[in-house]
Amino acid sequence: MTKTSVIILNWNGEELLKQFLPAVTTHTNGDECRVVVADNGSTDGSVAFLQTHYPEVELILFDRNHGFADGYNKAIQQVDSEYVILLNSDVETTPGWTLPLTSYLDDHPETAAVQPAVRSYRQKNFFEYAGACGGFIDRYGYPFCRGRILNVVEEDLGQYRDEIPVFWATGACLCIRRCDYLKAGGLDGRFFAHMEEIDLCWRLNARGRGVVSVPSSQVYHIGAASLGKDDPRKLYLNFRNNLLMLYKNLPQRRLFSTFFVRFMLDLLATVHLLIQGKVKSSQAVVEAYHDFWKMRPTYRDLRQENLLLTTVSELPGEYRRSILIAYYLRNKRTYGSLFRKGDDAIRNEN
Repeated sequence: MTKTSVIILNWNGEELLKQFLPAVTTHTNGDECRVVVADNGSTDGSVAFLQTHYPEVELILFDRNHGFADGYNKAIQQVDSEYVILLNSDVETTPGWTLPLTSYLDDHPETAAVQPAVRSYRQKNFFEYAGACGGFIDRYGYPFCRGRILNVVEEDLGQYRDEIPVFWATGACLCIRRCDYLKAGGLDGRFFAHMEEIDLCWRLNARGRGVVSVPSSQVYHIGAASLGKDDPRKLYLNFRNNLLMLYKNLPQRRLFSTFFVRFMLDLLATVHLLIQGKVKSSQAVVEAYHDFWKMRPTYRDLRQENLLLTTVSELPGEYRRSILIAYYLRNKRTYGSLFRKGDDAIRNEN
């Protein structure tokens, strides 16, 4: 059995494979690590390119596009390794990038998943939006990162070099024990894409299986290679899936109050989008709420299962306050500025 499988999920990404796969295969070698490409029903030349130029890369073929979540679920079921690394096709790896991740898991059996520091491919001295140096979540379900608050991304000046527990690890480069992935139920296939890694990490943390940022490993990520940053479809998926995630995982005592505040905040966001003339984006938020309420009853049993399996009430990386208030009213634009000495705003922060 191979110790680690690096799995790249591909959908019509021939150009990205040409650009980034050479570094992955160069930096990921040896008997303990293999590279796998799971193709999500591509209709471009991706498969032919791989078969011709990378016969050493294991290829898993799907008949259609199963999305990010179910694509990885199906691929991970087909590999046999202790650890799996979910790696986006638009990520540039660095020499030795896998070793700090797998070594940390070797030394910390209580930890289920880790992520590297993720920098921007286009501005390599800055963190990247989707993950940065570890993910957190505020009391109303809004995610942010160590290195990225809302749309403000920090320059990496070495300020976040310590290994710390986090609420979520980025799906752009997520190293996880295969047994923990499967036991927790994997990524939620009904999410299709976006927020699914946060939902998975919420389950892991709630069940006492830690998630940690390991910045000694570094990669570079383009981001928004599938859907553009301002794409209404992406906005729809982020809002809908975030609401589903909250319903699936929030304890009963917080459910009503959290959703009440979220509705008010999201209503303001919708009005703001309309004022900006972004009609399709505002419609995407309304559609997300509509589909959330439509899907909510189908998640009732899964919510009960998650609550029954919860063993940890104070989750690492949960911000006790509102990140929107911190950003807009307190002018807190960096992770480090959120806290005062002795502040307990982040639960279980080291």
